[in-house]
Amino acid sequence: MVVIYILAMLLLFSASIFVHELGHFLAARAFGMVVDVFSIGMGKAIWKKKVGATTYKIGWLPLGGYVALPQMDPNSFLEGTPDAAKETADAPERVLPRVAPWKKLCVSLAGAGGNIAFAFFLGAIVWLLGKPSSLQEQNGVIGYIALESPAWNLGVRFGDEIVSVNQQPVRNWMEIVEKVALAPTSPLMLGIRSAEDGSLREVAIEPEKTPGGIWVLPGLDGMDSAHVASVYPYSGAATAGIEVGDQLTGFNGQRIYSRAHLSQMVEANGTEPAWMDIQRGTQHVVVEVLAAYDGASQRHLIGVVFNTLADLDYGTLVHPSPWAQVKGHVTSMFRFLRALVTPSTSSAAAGAVGGPVMIFVMLWLMVKSSFALALWFTAFLNVNLAIVNLLPIPVLDGSHVVWNLWEWITGRPVPARMINALTNVFAALLLMLFLMLTCRDTQRSVIPSVKRLLSEDADLSVPPAVFVKPTAESESPE
Repeated sequence: MVVIYILAMLLLFSASIFVHELGHFLAARAFGMVVDVFSIGMGKAIWKKKVGATTYKIGWLPLGGYVALPQMDPNSFLEGTPDAAKETADAPERVLPRVAPWKKLCVSLAGAGGNIAFAFFLGAIVWLLGKPSSLQEQNGVIGYIALESPAWNLGVRFGDEIVSVNQQPVRNWMEIVEKVALAPTSPLMLGIRSAEDGSLREVAIEPEKTPGGIWVLPGLDGMDSAHVASVYPYSGAATAGIEVGDQLTGFNGQRIYSRAHLSQMVEANGTEPAWMDIQRGTQHVVVEVLAAYDGASQRHLIGVVFNTLADLDYGTLVHPSPWAQVKGHVTSMFRFLRALVTPSTSSAAAGAVGGPVMIFVMLWLMVKSSFALALWFTAFLNVNLAIVNLLPIPVLDGSHVVWNLWEWITGRPVPARMINALTNVFAALLLMLFLMLTCRDTQRSVIPSVKRLLSEDADLSVPPAVFVKPTAESESPE
């Protein structure tokens, strides 16, 4: 399955690059322009084939692609020297017909158009299939509150719902996270709907910055489900008859809002007997469970390992329209760009930027979770790719838009040397940015995930000492 997941990731990412470059390619061909190279990936070719005047290739570095159009501008060092130019190095310089600026403008915009069209296509598939949603996508209910946290001291409790952040309505926990991360003011004014009586009130809470540089609500998190992945032998859960696949829904008559909430209640209950509500398929089961104190972790445990990949509600599929999906992706991206250029939020926004590693991590998680989610995220990725490429930065498509608008208005093309110099400088800066983001994403996501995976594997192979069957020598003669 791992091989299938990896192939699916590469296919979805490569398809996103392909449709972008295909947009440029088709527009250029439609206007009769010369196309030297059509490349998916950068750097030296691991496969290439020449058909007519165009060389098609796959580069070894899967971080982009390009269509070499000599009538648009000179090539940057990222693209290298096209094969057509190499073959004619000893021949007279090619004299190519001039292309009208408006045609080159259309070619520049066609890449982003390819990504948007692909996003709508993927959105249509998601609309037809339905997308599983997590509890945090469905509501803004508070699933965890750290005791003695600012929110707890202000009277916020489990089950209360955050309905606004700084007087701006929020529909779910994902929107809450986004608005808190990019909020320009401090403290934050949270609109809270009480789970007890439905009353509304506002509380002021100071956000805190995580080690990764992202602003969050201290001691608060959304809902998640407590699905059982495994049960330790000789534990209270095993004695009570809790089974793999069970969903733990209640503890001593209180609803379980998250795994962390359950751990908090187990710790507060200590070694006293407790009643556990369980959803087992279509059955509702109630069992009595005893926790045991584990000296190594210094906390009380009932002996279950949770399935953290079961948070998605596959029974509650949502069918957002392709337009709604693309609109949501565009809105999120422009909110982020606005925060990035706003002095009060630029630091927080920059801290939330992810690079190639983060993209592949997210794709990996989506592919493992659901085919529809993987398509949804790929559509989101395509919208982002389209918008970012239209920024007026040399080496991106937006710079071609600027050059051609200048030529169209003034009647004079921008000097090729200036275009080439700026493109190469910004290409080098872009590579440096990729390297910086790769290092940061690796430190933030990959290394902790590997450590957590190794830790989880160790927990499953070596159970806590409190759940180890006593040997004959250590058993009490009584």
